[in-house]
Amino acid sequence: MAALPNTFASIVANFAEFLTVAIHTIIWERGIYPDSSFIKAKKYNTPVRQSRHPKVCEFIQAAVDAVREQLLKGTLQHVCVVLYSPLLQALERFVFDVSKFPAVPKEYHFTQLEREGATQTAAPSEDLGEQFRAALTRLTGCGTKLSPLPSDCTFNVAIEVRDEADPPIGHPQPWIPTQPSLQRRAAAFDEDGYDGRLGSDLGGVNFTPIRAVDAGELVFEMWVEEGKGKAEAVSSLSQTSTQLSE
Repeated sequence: MAALPNTFASIVANFAEFLTVAIHTIIWERGIYPDSSFIKAKKYNTPVRQSRHPKVCEFIQAAVDAVREQLLKGTLQHVCVVLYSPLLQALERFVFDVSKFPAVPKEYHFTQLEREGATQTAAPSEDLGEQFRAALTRLTGCGTKLSPLPSDCTFNVAIEVRDEADPPIGHPQPWIPTQPSLQRRAAAFDEDGYDGRLGSDLGGVNFTPIRAVDAGELVFEMWVEEGKGKAEAVSSLSQTSTQLSE
């Protein structure tokens, strides 16, 4: 059985490829754009949907490239696809927990990874493909477990850095700070008066696990959080519809 190259660079590349497919799946599944703007495709031997709008594809690719850069630096804890209402309330967060990715210095990105005492460190390509396929299947079916979104929602990609990592800096910079309600207060700031609590839109009022992927050194978990803003937006929409019908 063939095995994938077991280097940190290959781990990040495989995750980035999966993340690209996952983002397309999420925005199709949650109805961010009309069905007619997606084409049928196949990835990991399973049917998927892909946006055919050039600007959407360009945005997703740029976001994934920026995520890949931070993953290679070992700074990330979570990657999030955030769905917003027309009033920019955070309604849902699809979270990819990458905190278990190994920390590897740049000079060793293309060096084979070895676990002390392990007899096999590389994940068979069939096993990785099977796990990605199962994750996409669960992701595609998540719509049946989530309440509907209001019309005209948008999406963005966000990252959460590890407590000990510095936020991305430099120019040009693809990342900008999110609104305070989506920021996690690091424990390192407690002595300066922060209380270490989550932002009000983190954690959500409803939590739905999606899938864990565990293939050699490529280990991450996925879940979706429904924020309190979603309940408020749906309630407001319902009240508006009732008033119109009266």
